Amino acid sequence: MLNPDQARERAADIVSRATAAGADAADAVYAADMSLDISVRLGALEDVGRSESADLGLRVFVGQRSASVSTSDLSSDSLAALVDRAVAMAREAPEDVWAGLAPANRLMHGAPPLLDLDDLAGGGDGASPESLRDAALEAEDAARAVVGVTNSEGGSASASRSIWALATSHGFAAAYAATGYGLSASVLAGEGGAMVRDYAYTSARHRHALEPAAVIGARAGDRVVARVNPGRLASGPMTVVFDPRIGSSLLGHLIGAISGSSITRKTSFLLDALGTQVFARGVTVLDDPHRPHGLRSRPFDGEGLPVSPSTIIADGMLESWLLDSASARQLGLEPTGHAARGVGGGPGVSTSNMHMAAGKMPVATLIEDIVDGVFVTELIGMGVNGVTGDYSRGAAGFRIEKGVLTGPVAEFTIAGNLKDMYRNLTPANDLEFRFGTNVPTLRIEGMTVASG
Repeated sequence: MLNPDQARERAADIVSRATAAGADAADAVYAADMSLDISVRLGALEDVGRSESADLGLRVFVGQRSASVSTSDLSSDSLAALVDRAVAMAREAPEDVWAGLAPANRLMHGAPPLLDLDDLAGGGDGASPESLRDAALEAEDAARAVVGVTNSEGGSASASRSIWALATSHGFAAAYAATGYGLSASVLAGEGGAMVRDYAYTSARHRHALEPAAVIGARAGDRVVARVNPGRLASGPMTVVFDPRIGSSLLGHLIGAISGSSITRKTSFLLDALGTQVFARGVTVLDDPHRPHGLRSRPFDGEGLPVSPSTIIADGMLESWLLDSASARQLGLEPTGHAARGVGGGPGVSTSNMHMAAGKMPVATLIEDIVDGVFVTELIGMGVNGVTGDYSRGAAGFRIEKGVLTGPVAEFTIAGNLKDMYRNLTPANDLEFRFGTNVPTLRIEGMTVASG
């Protein structure tokens, strides 16, 4: 695998070739990845997967026409043909008055922020097949040791390192490396058709930051045993409380609704909501691309713009769209540094380390006045309409009776409209930074529950 400097030079070189071949402007992405995945089941090694890839994507502009091409063949002859093909394609493409590179005066200059994303120490024995196997076995053993666990889907551990480089004909060229480590266990409890499954996992940029394997395994075992022999809920209006590991999906729907493409296409349920009250007062949503060794930290965005911490929701008010350069031009606004892209095609948008700020109430206080409600730990299906905000998903979890979690429940649907759900949402004070997007426990009033 190339180092970041070599990756940056490779991206800059293909951009230079494109402009020499007749492109008015161009940008290129170089992405390389190497990973090792180990899985075990019932105490025995089940699978070892090792992969390594390197791809280069080129986008060229001829006037207001553009084309994108990509390749994993990085030989000199292949790259020469790639450039010629891209320029020829662009000359025949339809015009797009909004397309183009990010404004040159907005590009990041100077040294990128130090985010500590590359765990060189962990890349030693900590990423060996033997150490990953041992961690996966320990996690699965701890899960299977929980009384009531009857079978296992296995334990897994992984280690990866990636390089990402971007260069543009406006003079930007930069690259960075990032490592990633993961550990999980998935087990079953119950028998026959009443069998249930649950899991636990941990992920981090640095190997030492992973939660201990025994903790992950025990958590998976405890979760699945608690779900055995689920009952049914009565149908009707009900207060719904979301576990943090699935509550983050509510912010995913927010991202989709405030992305530039949704606004320019007028396909968002929050189309006219900028500067208005979207969530309940007291709710704040933040995005921080500079969090040291964050799972989604990055020194610059997918167009070469600098990134910085931003407030998306402040005291319930929607403060900003998420804009790349094309959508910003169309809306007459400035790009927000949220552009994201892969090797193929043009930029879209994405947040980085997004989270909802913790509220003031402990979870016990949050639920203590709920006479009849449900605590949701699993969501099933994707019945969400991004245009209208209508929300309907299958779910499983635990009944809340007189302020206390009681027995498990399953095979029910929760429904509402995201606009109402956001305005009736209350966060607890138990925020933890475990994932790329993080929320505390969330309470939402007035949803509709339908039992299967």
